[in-house]
Amino acid sequence: MKKKLIVLLAITLIMAMLAGCTSPANNGAGGDENGETVYRVAYVARTQSDSFAAWLANAISEEADKYDNIIIDVFDGQASDSTQNSLIENAITSNYDAIIIQPNNGEAQKSYAEQAVAAGIITITTNARIEGVQGASSVDADPYEQAKVNADVALEQIPQNANVVVLKGPPGNFHADARRDSWQKEFFDKRPDVTIVGEEIANWNKDEAMTYMETWVQANSKIDAIIAMNDNMAAGALEVVRDDSNFAGMLSYGVDGTAEAVLLIQEGVMTQTSLQSAYDLATALLDTSNKLLTGAETQIDIDIDAPVINSDNVEEYVEMHKRAGAIR
Repeated sequence: MKKKLIVLLAITLIMAMLAGCTSPANNGAGGDENGETVYRVAYVARTQSDSFAAWLANAISEEADKYDNIIIDVFDGQASDSTQNSLIENAITSNYDAIIIQPNNGEAQKSYAEQAVAAGIITITTNARIEGVQGASSVDADPYEQAKVNADVALEQIPQNANVVVLKGPPGNFHADARRDSWQKEFFDKRPDVTIVGEEIANWNKDEAMTYMETWVQANSKIDAIIAMNDNMAAGALEVVRDDSNFAGMLSYGVDGTAEAVLLIQEGVMTQTSLQSAYDLATALLDTSNKLLTGAETQIDIDIDAPVINSDNVEEYVEMHKRAGAIR
């Protein structure tokens, strides 16, 4: 009887060890070697092909290294609603402690953010926040103000009876729509002499912007300004006319303050952008995640600032990117 009991205990111990080895890793907060709680956070990026989205994803990964109690897993939404939605569903199923969503299209991701909240997972939306998700927090910037600081300057800079082209972000995206609305109210409504000779949705994409700009320069001998809802599209449009003397002196405006944009401003190729600092967003996102995960706060909604970057202060932002390793 004693021998049978020993054999039974041995079998039980082996089964327990096997169960421990085969149990899923994604099972919520765990602990480190000191028994401290370590939280698992899924960051669902809009895409990694857009320069700003890639900047933000990298900044979040680097900021997470400062937190011993947080592990970040970054997932690429590939600028696809269906891909993003599947990634959010998988993060819910995998029982992450928190999910940060950078939506491709806020309306398309809204119900999935609501599912995460309903599952008891801390949910944060960012760049752009998804409005109306009860129980979710947000870290963002004010897109209307981001465009307004450019439009205010353009009122004086863009010449009378100018021809301009406009490059827009994805329809339904909070930042894309609010920036375009800001340009309308703060510039176009005040400057009826200005003619829009081309306006297209380039989806934040540099290559798409280049394609549209190639068409516009063929159809128009005079384009005085590029008005883009982000730096990536502005940079694409500028690439088309970079060596074309017919468009020398063209003004151009963007949003984000990417490394590429500040170098273009430093060269005198791009006129102005407003900073949407991925570094500041990442700092705020990790601080927000930590406060929510540890129970220090239960709801956080904040915006970062939108300072202007132009030839007067561009060296400051070149140095910012150099310190972060984005400019060598």
